[in-house]
Amino acid sequence: MDSNRASQDQDQQDQDQSQDQPEGNFPGLLSAEDSQDTDNSSQIEEDTDHNYYTSKTYGPTDPMSKDLWVNVDQMDKEKVKIHGILSNTHRQAARVNLSFDFPFYGHFLRDLTVATGGFIYTGDVVHRMLTATQYIAPLMANFDPSVSRNSTVIYFDNGTALVVQWDHVHLQDSYNLGSFTFQATLHSDGRIVFAYKEIPIEVAQISSVNHPVKVGLSDAFVVVHRIQQIPNVRRRTIYEYHRVELTKTKITNSTAVEMMPLPTCLQFTSCSSCISSQINFNCSWCHRLRRCSSGFDRHRQDWVDNSCPDEVNIVMTNIFLTLYNSSLSLFLSLPLSLFLSVSLSASLSLSLFSTDDTKIALHLKDNGAMPKESSAERKGTHPLHTGLILGILMVMLIMAATVLVTVYIYHHPTSAASLFFIERRPSRWPAMKFRRGSGHPAYAEVEPVGQEKEGFIESEQC
Repeated sequence: MDSNRASQDQDQQDQDQSQDQPEGNFPGLLSAEDSQDTDNSSQIEEDTDHNYYTSKTYGPTDPMSKDLWVNVDQMDKEKVKIHGILSNTHRQAARVNLSFDFPFYGHFLRDLTVATGGFIYTGDVVHRMLTATQYIAPLMANFDPSVSRNSTVIYFDNGTALVVQWDHVHLQDSYNLGSFTFQATLHSDGRIVFAYKEIPIEVAQISSVNHPVKVGLSDAFVVVHRIQQIPNVRRRTIYEYHRVELTKTKITNSTAVEMMPLPTCLQFTSCSSCISSQINFNCSWCHRLRRCSSGFDRHRQDWVDNSCPDEVNIVMTNIFLTLYNSSLSLFLSLPLSLFLSVSLSASLSLSLFSTDDTKIALHLKDNGAMPKESSAERKGTHPLHTGLILGILMVMLIMAATVLVTVYIYHHPTSAASLFFIERRPSRWPAMKFRRGSGHPAYAEVEPVGQEKEGFIESEQC
């Protein structure tokens, strides 16, 4: 290791802390019990509104920030690897095989892709635009390790955790701002830790013109579309179904973020436990796949192809039933006098647009302006007016329901109803698409594996 990785004082401090670590664990890799026993009441900021994860942010003065930082200089030299290509290139990515199963959004992963841009790609198929979705990003930015001899990308696997460190890396378009040193630790229990040692500027000030700047997590599922015009040709599209966005202003020197996974439907292995689960998701059991799912995960394609219970249809039905019941209840709750006045106004309005002078005269007679005529003549016009009024009301209710559904889908692109329409009309859905030749940076894999995807759709976040 180069001498610039850590000072001697820091090494001595970490050695003192390592004496308190239980045997069999590397320094800096705390277990879940260790992290819970530490007093963090002063600087902890907890965020539980992530659905799949809860996050805790530790400030610079909190002892937990130092405990979560892993000193790679004290690790086993045989397990620590400095990737030569990633440390000397720009916008490159390399596959890393794990020695353990890492749960990510409930899916167990055995290999990941480390990128020079300060993030880890978690997708199965490596493509050029890795920054779109399916990432673990402690600090995604336009880092270029090739501009400095001291810049390296380090990683090591001790059997229960993988640590990836971007050490003294510089921004390609802002080299004079200084170097960044940070790391991501992925634990076998699903915990994800972002630790930051050197952040020379505010993350919000990093330019995103040539490269996205993201801090957080993202996952997506792949949908295969058949192209009817071209036989035996399919298009694969990635739909981002969830994203964790961490507050960039809290990322400074000597800070850390710990993310704990929440239960998902995929963890249940029996029908009874799946149906009776009390978590934040509506879990359903598929007998054909023998799998518990909410219908929205990486196995979405299998879930649809096997006609598994899909909450999309249920949600769509509930939406229309709710709109219908609400409209019907509102209609029935109107006072009779108001209904009569509306009916009379509608009748008068329809009559004014008619060219038949007799109908106008009838309404004037009802108001006492002319003598009465036979009741049979007046009764003959009532069924026609009533039918027109009911027709207008039905059209108004349908239009109102359509508008409400459209507004709901537009403002909730990751809801079940939205995904229902996304799969059927992806080209017209109000979401951001990423195609070849777009403004997103292109990453090249060190050892290409798989094929390039053709399209990506990223959910809009408020």
